[in-house]
Amino acid sequence: MLFYPGSSIGNFTPQDALRFLQQARAAGGAGGALLIGVDLVKPKPVLELAYDDPLQVTAAFNLNLLRRVNALLGCDARIEDFGHVALFNEADSRIEMHLQTRSALTLRWSGGERALAAGERIHTENSYKYTVDGFEQLLREAGFAHTTHWTDGRDWFAVFLAS
Repeated sequence: MLFYPGSSIGNFTPQDALRFLQQARAAGGAGGALLIGVDLVKPKPVLELAYDDPLQVTAAFNLNLLRRVNALLGCDARIEDFGHVALFNEADSRIEMHLQTRSALTLRWSGGERALAAGERIHTENSYKYTVDGFEQLLREAGFAHTTHWTDGRDWFAVFLAS
């Protein structure tokens, strides 16, 4: 039995998620199984509020990327020059997180620079959301023959058992 808790499978592109699930299937061998948590599609306002929360926890996480770029590359990014944007891309069934400039600016680092227009976004993260049917199909494509799932009362989250 392999166990992949939480719903971080959503941080993989669908192609990478398929490869990961194929590897899990192979690692389980004959008679093996996978227990995995999945974040399901929810109403757009619910998803966007979860990634742009009133306490700005996710914004702080996202803006911290600028601190890391500064530390690793010697960049001169100022956190206050950027805002956090989270939106649900319905066509790709994913939350997208971006850092958006508050005004035109130029980022500089050793050996380079990049001008950014006011309102320009840097795409920092994706979190894919699945339907139950969609994730069951992905499990089948990965080689799992049998699936069972459980959801919470609102069908916002699921746990799948695949063998």
